[in-house]
Parts: sequence; C-alpha cells; structure tokens
Amino acid sequence: MCTAATYVTKNAYFGRNFDYDISYNEEVTIIPRNFPFEFREVNNLDTHYAIIGIACVSENYPLLYDGVNEKGLGGAGLNFSGNAVYNDHIDGKDNVAQFEFLNWILGQCANIDEAKTLLAKMNFRNLNFSEQLPATGLHWIFADATGAAITVESMANGLNVYDNPVGILTNNPPFDKMLLQLSNYQHLSAKAPVNNLAPNLNLPVYSRGMGAIGLPGDLSSESRFAKAAFTKLNSLSESDEISSVNQFFHILHSVDQQHGCCDLGDGHYEFTIYTDCYDLGTGSFYYTTYKNHQITSYSLANTDLDSTELFHTPIINAEQINYQN
Repeated sequence: MCTAATYVTKNAYFGRNFDYDISYNEEVTIIPRNFPFEFREVNNLDTHYAIIGIACVSENYPLLYDGVNEKGLGGAGLNFSGNAVYNDHIDGKDNVAQFEFLNWILGQCANIDEAKTLLAKMNFRNLNFSEQLPATGLHWIFADATGAAITVESMANGLNVYDNPVGILTNNPPFDKMLLQLSNYQHLSAKAPVNNLAPNLNLPVYSRGMGAIGLPGDLSSESRFAKAAFTKLNSLSESDEISSVNQFFHILHSVDQQHGCCDLGDGHYEFTIYTDCYDLGTGSFYYTTYKNHQITSYSLANTDLDSTELFHTPIINAEQINYQN
C-alpha cells in the first residue's frame, strides 16, 4: 500500500515505504536534463530539471515511483485504488497521463507553488502506458525544500489539491477524511499521561510510553497514517545529515509491513519492498530494501546532469552484514 513522509531539521527530507506484493524490477534512476521526455498529449520536454528516484524503466521510459529534482521538489505516487478517477481529453487543459505525471511536474517545477500553478490547468487522462502496464489508481504527495507539502487526488468530483500540514500520506480513504481521523488521536502524547479519568484516584503510571496508549499498530492505511504522523511529529534528532537521515528511516520503519502479515490470497503477501529518503536541499538519495538493511546512497551532485542518457541500476537486495570476529 505505502507510506510517505516529510521531516525537517536543518534540511528538509522526503521519502516513502513502497509496500506491495510483487516487484516490477524497480531501479535507482537518474534522469539528466537533456534526456527527452515524450508525453502523449502535452508538449514534450527536450530539456528539464534533472531528477533522481526509483523507477521501472520500460522501453527506455522512466516510470517514476518517486523522485526529487535538482531544485528540491520531491514527489511520490501511492496506491489509491477505488477512488482514483482518470478522464477523457478536455480541451483547454494540460492532459497528462498518470504514468507521465511525476516526470511532468518534477521536470518543470522548482517548488510547491509552481506545482500548484501547473496543477490548476491539468487534467488526468485515462491512458495506459502499454497493454502490459495499465494505468494504476494513485494519488500523490509533493514536498519542497521549505518543508511544505501537498496531496494531489484525481477523483470523480475533479482534481483535488490539498495542503498537507502533517507531511504524511498513505492510501485510502481520501486525504481530507484521513486528516480528519487524526482528531481521534489528539489525546496521545510522548509524555506520561495525566489522570483526567478520576483525579481523586491514585492511578499509577506503571510503564514508560503510556501517553501513547491507543496509538494504532496494525497495517491498515488509516492506522499507518496515524502512527506515522505521531512518530514524525514527535521525532527528535541532531540536525546533521547522518542523524537526520537515520531518524527519517526510523520514522518510516515504524510502519514497515513484514512479509506474511498482510495476506492477499493465492500466495501473495504485501510487504515493504524498499524504503527511501531524499535530502531536498542537496539532491542526495538513500535507500534500504526488505532484504538489505544497509543504507545505500546516490547523489545528483556526482552525475553528469547535462547528459542525454538515462542512468539506471538495480537496487541492492542482498543483505550486507558487517561481520566482526
């Protein structure tokens, strides 16, 4: 299903858990400025901002799952099955297919305000990339180097763009309903609880962490949203890069899905295939996988960003253990 998050210390960070039952051979992908973006109905982009992210590369086309551009705008698509609606062509609109969307926004927009301007005249087209890769029902979260975030949902009632004040996104229900359900958890705290039930009774605080009793821990979308929000909003770390990245992975790993715990039937189980983190200020990219807990990093700064050639390399899935004798 997936969980995405933002986190701000000295820099702003953005990333996600990719939860699914199968892999589409997703790869670390760097899209340089001069790699041509061809779109079905809007104008092609022969030059654009450079992008780093995770993508399934098909027919030399990067189908981005998530990514960040050189200006510090990041985006990710998450499952929104049953609510996402894509449309026929609308004259006077920028008609963009779901599989083109991240490339189209990240290729042109430097920040959230520019993305909002582009979204104001956009229509999601009901187009498949191919017969083998039909359009998937998704919604999206974007964040920029200021820490601002938005959620984008194309539904039966139109294209909805929400400011995302918690910087968290999971899956269903729609974002406005997901945000409302946080009201159910406003009593939670990282501090020890106060006895409001019966102040005249001596009710002992017999364990640490009791202020968070009631925080959900199951794998459903609503529960992951609440738990990720609580964890992120109460997280503390030093502001240096390593400390910030380390804390960001702890935030997302708090809502990991373990193989075997989400049974989809017919021998399929949803689990956290990868977790990634982007530094929106520097273009540095970090990831772990289900089978490899060691953090692997790439950076836009170490790449020829004026190239015309797509760079993509498989993610590392073999566990890397530092054996000590």
